[in-house]
Amino acid sequence: MNNSPIGFFDSGLGGLTCIPHLMKRLPGERVIYFGDTARTPYGSKAVSTIRFFSLEIADFLVHKGVKHIVIACNTVSATSLTELRSRYPNLTVTGIIEPAAEATANAAGEGSRIGVIGTKVTIRSGIYEKEIKARNSRVQVFSKACPAFVPLIEEGIINNEIMNLTIRYYLDEFVGNNKIDTLVLGCTHYPLIRSNLESLYPGLTIVDPSEIVIDTLERELREQNALACCPTLDNTFYASDLSENFLNMIDTIFEAEPVKVKFKNFDLEDVRMEGK
Repeated sequence: MNNSPIGFFDSGLGGLTCIPHLMKRLPGERVIYFGDTARTPYGSKAVSTIRFFSLEIADFLVHKGVKHIVIACNTVSATSLTELRSRYPNLTVTGIIEPAAEATANAAGEGSRIGVIGTKVTIRSGIYEKEIKARNSRVQVFSKACPAFVPLIEEGIINNEIMNLTIRYYLDEFVGNNKIDTLVLGCTHYPLIRSNLESLYPGLTIVDPSEIVIDTLERELREQNALACCPTLDNTFYASDLSENFLNMIDTIFEAEPVKVKFKNFDLEDVRMEGK
């Protein structure tokens, strides 16, 4: 058993979508989360810059004593997973893309037409197509970068016509022309617009990597005999810019579930918010 926290990080608040799935599956585990809200979005930045930011944040999490790191960011997983694993050979680093690609490939029937949406960097890497096709060559994979989604989500522009129009701008022709039957949300921000997508495209099967990665995390912790037994720590959420949007998104993601979280900004000034 290991009661140390699990480290999660993302370019912003999107990776928070993984945490409710963790709490439901493994309620005894504790989290240290870092959202790089001051430098988001990562999806249009140079790969070298993304790797620099990722190593910087991972060093911070390791310094905080995490037992495991989950890259709750598709862009970082696409560009920096190898470097992070090399930097921490004695620590398991779980990317979000491999588990999602495996689950998608295993569930897809012959001739399935799979769409992947994500940031420019993730889509340009081609990693989802490569990983899915390596596991199931009988499917077709189509990809679409949707760069405006993350800034809108970070601003809380979700349940309104602006977001729906943006979704339709990117996806109407993509889904229709390619006859997409399965849509992979290749960015951890995108589960926050899942209800929009389901309303606009009711026939699609939606794949949410934010949920799937928790399956992999649980298996890895069990294999290492590293599940928590009786943790005494609080869940702690760090942001490089402690914005109102970050705080509001905690409310959105955790809804009415009673939680106790602690935020710290770059100045390490504590702000506490206790249960709803």
